[in-house]
Amino acid sequence: MPGKITVYTDGACKGNPGPGGWAALIIDQRGQETLVSGGPIPATTNQRMEVTAAIQGLRRVPPGSSITLRSDSLYVVNTMDLNWKRRANHDLWAELDALVAQRSVAFEWVRGHNGHPEQERVDEAASKAAALGR
Repeated sequence: MPGKITVYTDGACKGNPGPGGWAALIIDQRGQETLVSGGPIPATTNQRMEVTAAIQGLRRVPPGSSITLRSDSLYVVNTMDLNWKRRANHDLWAELDALVAQRSVAFEWVRGHNGHPEQERVDEAASKAAALGR
Protein backbone atom coordinates (compact mmCIF):
# COMPACT_ATOMS: atom_id res chain seq x y z
CA MET A 1 0.00 0.00 0.00
CA PRO A 2 1.43 3.41 -0.93
CA GLY A 3 2.35 5.82 1.85
CA LYS A 4 0.52 8.99 2.63
CA ILE A 5 1.28 12.25 0.84
CA THR A 6 1.72 15.34 2.99
CA VAL A 7 0.77 18.80 1.74
CA TYR A 8 1.67 21.98 3.64
CA THR A 9 -0.20 25.12 2.59
CA ASP A 10 -0.23 28.82 3.36
CA GLY A 11 -1.78 31.98 2.01
CA ALA A 12 -0.62 35.56 2.41
CA CYS A 13 -1.99 39.00 1.75
CA LYS A 14 -0.26 42.39 1.75
CA GLY A 15 -3.17 44.35 3.17
CA ASN A 16 -6.56 42.72 3.72
CA PRO A 17 -7.78 43.18 1.06
CA GLY A 18 -4.66 43.59 -0.97
CA PRO A 19 -2.38 41.63 -3.27
CA GLY A 20 -2.26 37.99 -2.24
CA GLY A 21 -0.22 34.88 -2.80
CA TRP A 22 -0.40 31.20 -1.96
CA ALA A 23 2.03 28.30 -1.62
CA ALA A 24 1.90 24.53 -1.22
CA LEU A 25 4.65 22.05 -0.42
CA ILE A 26 3.84 18.51 -1.55
CA ILE A 27 5.90 15.69 -0.03
CA ASP A 28 5.24 12.38 -1.77
CA GLN A 29 5.48 8.84 -0.42
CA ARG A 30 9.23 8.71 -1.17
CA GLY A 31 9.93 12.01 0.54
CA GLN A 32 10.36 13.93 -2.72
CA GLU A 33 9.30 17.57 -2.33
CA THR A 34 7.59 19.92 -4.77
CA LEU A 35 7.05 23.56 -3.79
CA VAL A 36 4.53 25.55 -5.83
CA SER A 37 3.28 29.09 -5.37
CA GLY A 38 1.25 31.72 -7.16
CA GLY A 39 0.42 35.37 -7.10
CA PRO A 40 0.06 38.19 -6.93
CA ILE A 41 -3.70 38.02 -6.95
CA PRO A 42 -5.03 41.60 -6.75
CA ALA A 43 -7.50 42.88 -4.16
CA THR A 44 -8.00 39.60 -2.32
CA THR A 45 -8.13 38.52 1.32
CA ASN A 46 -5.98 36.32 3.49
CA GLN A 47 -8.84 33.84 3.90
CA ARG A 48 -9.24 33.47 0.13
CA MET A 49 -5.50 32.86 -0.19
CA GLU A 50 -5.55 30.19 2.54
CA VAL A 51 -8.32 28.27 0.77
CA THR A 52 -6.63 28.79 -2.61
CA ALA A 53 -3.41 27.29 -1.22
CA ALA A 54 -5.30 24.14 -0.15
CA ILE A 55 -6.96 23.91 -3.58
CA GLN A 56 -3.69 24.34 -5.45
CA GLY A 57 -1.93 21.77 -3.28
CA LEU A 58 -4.65 19.16 -3.78
CA ARG A 59 -4.84 19.81 -7.53
CA ARG A 60 -1.29 18.53 -7.81
CA VAL A 61 -2.02 15.22 -6.06
CA PRO A 62 -3.75 12.49 -8.08
CA PRO A 63 -7.35 11.54 -7.31
CA GLY A 64 -7.53 8.49 -5.05
CA SER A 65 -4.49 9.58 -3.03
CA SER A 66 -4.31 9.52 0.75
CA ILE A 67 -3.24 12.98 1.95
CA THR A 68 -2.55 14.83 5.16
CA LEU A 69 -3.03 18.53 4.47
CA ARG A 70 -1.37 20.74 7.09
CA SER A 71 -2.29 24.40 7.32
CA ASP A 72 -1.80 27.20 9.83
CA SER A 73 -5.30 28.39 8.95
CA LEU A 74 -7.98 27.48 11.48
CA TYR A 75 -10.40 28.89 8.91
CA VAL A 76 -9.49 26.08 6.48
CA VAL A 77 -9.01 23.26 8.98
CA ASN A 78 -12.08 23.94 11.12
CA THR A 79 -14.34 24.64 8.16
CA MET A 80 -13.40 21.26 6.71
CA ASP A 81 -13.25 19.28 9.99
CA LEU A 82 -15.79 21.00 12.23
CA ASN A 83 -18.21 22.24 9.56
CA TRP A 84 -17.80 25.91 10.40
CA LYS A 85 -20.48 27.95 8.63
CA ARG A 86 -19.33 29.13 5.21
CA ARG A 87 -20.30 32.78 5.04
CA ALA A 88 -17.96 33.80 2.22
CA ASN A 89 -15.74 32.39 -0.50
CA HIS A 90 -18.41 29.94 -1.65
CA ASP A 91 -16.73 29.52 -5.04
CA LEU A 92 -13.50 28.34 -3.41
CA TRP A 93 -15.22 26.06 -0.89
CA ALA A 94 -17.09 24.34 -3.73
CA GLU A 95 -13.82 23.73 -5.57
CA LEU A 96 -12.08 22.45 -2.43
CA ASP A 97 -15.02 20.14 -1.65
CA ALA A 98 -14.82 18.66 -5.16
CA LEU A 99 -11.09 17.97 -4.83
CA VAL A 100 -11.50 16.43 -1.37
CA ALA A 101 -14.32 14.18 -2.63
CA GLN A 102 -11.84 12.54 -5.03
CA ARG A 103 -9.14 11.98 -2.40
CA SER A 104 -8.82 10.79 1.19
CA VAL A 105 -7.80 14.00 2.99
CA ALA A 106 -7.08 14.55 6.66
CA PHE A 107 -6.78 18.22 7.63
CA GLU A 108 -4.36 19.15 10.42
CA TRP A 109 -3.64 22.51 11.98
CA VAL A 110 0.00 23.58 12.38
CA ARG A 111 0.87 26.65 14.43
CA GLY A 112 2.20 29.31 12.07
CA HIS A 113 5.33 31.37 12.67
CA ASN A 114 6.51 28.84 15.22
CA GLY A 115 9.67 27.45 13.63
CA HIS A 116 8.01 24.50 11.87
CA PRO A 117 10.37 24.09 8.86
CA GLU A 118 7.83 23.10 6.20
CA GLN A 119 5.25 25.63 7.35
CA GLU A 120 7.90 28.36 7.37
CA ARG A 121 8.82 27.46 3.77
CA VAL A 122 5.26 27.83 2.49
CA ASP A 123 4.77 31.01 4.51
CA GLU A 124 7.85 32.54 2.91
CA ALA A 125 6.84 31.43 -0.61
CA ALA A 126 3.27 32.76 -0.21
CA SER A 127 4.54 36.07 1.18
CA LYS A 128 6.99 36.47 -1.72
CA ALA A 129 4.21 35.75 -4.23
CA ALA A 130 1.93 38.33 -2.59
CA ALA A 131 4.72 40.93 -2.40
CA LEU A 132 5.05 40.89 -6.19
CA GLY A 133 1.82 42.92 -6.24
CA ARG A 134 3.17 45.79 -4.17
